[in-house]
Amino acid sequence: MVSLRRKFVAEFFGTFLLVFFGAGSVVIAILLSQGGPQLPNQFHIGLNMGDWLAINVVFGLTIAVGIYAFARVSGAHFNPAITIALWAVRKFPRGDVIPYLIAQLSGATVASLLFASCLGGRAVDVRLGATTLFYGVGYGQGILVEAVGTFLLMLAVMAVAVDKRATPGFAGLIIGLSVTASLTLISNITGGSINPARTFGPYLALTLLGGNNLWSSFPIYVIGPVIGAALAALVYNYVSGGTGAE
Repeated sequence: MVSLRRKFVAEFFGTFLLVFFGAGSVVIAILLSQGGPQLPNQFHIGLNMGDWLAINVVFGLTIAVGIYAFARVSGAHFNPAITIALWAVRKFPRGDVIPYLIAQLSGATVASLLFASCLGGRAVDVRLGATTLFYGVGYGQGILVEAVGTFLLMLAVMAVAVDKRATPGFAGLIIGLSVTASLTLISNITGGSINPARTFGPYLALTLLGGNNLWSSFPIYVIGPVIGAALAALVYNYVSGGTGAE
């Protein structure tokens, strides 16, 4: 039986990798594309579709690596919305929820702080790749978009990782591809989070490093993903008739 301490470490490093490479790739893409001053709330204005696709592939590949490395230890959630949704459908023990959330949030924060240390003030200037609503997108729209994006991710998790009838060995590939597909659609609307930890890490690091205060947007990236993940888990269980023998 795997100890909770080992699960904590797996969730910490899995989420760390996701934010360091995923959000880090956003920073690099923005810095490479910048040709002049950016509008205050449009730091991603210089990115084209190819830039976004490259970023989203990095997210998907990093998730795939994390799943293949750590799924046997912790289940490879790396996402508070997934942890909460699995608990909501009784696929995850209540006593492990808080330790998992702490591991995920702390892993994301350390990743952002370390990335800032690697690149310096330039990374802070472009908000450490933090997710923010694009110009003209309302608060409610942001929540809805994040919910739908996370719905796709959670369906993949339920189908290939949680359902015991699934063909083994495909979880990393399919879940990674679902992340890439989801973010490719929603990145130009909400910045593409589908993961409260992915947003929390850059936000807290910016606060600690004297960068922009973006916390007013944080509920979007909690409410949307949690609703989307929980709904997907419920829908999958209903449509598929459960997830196989325990």
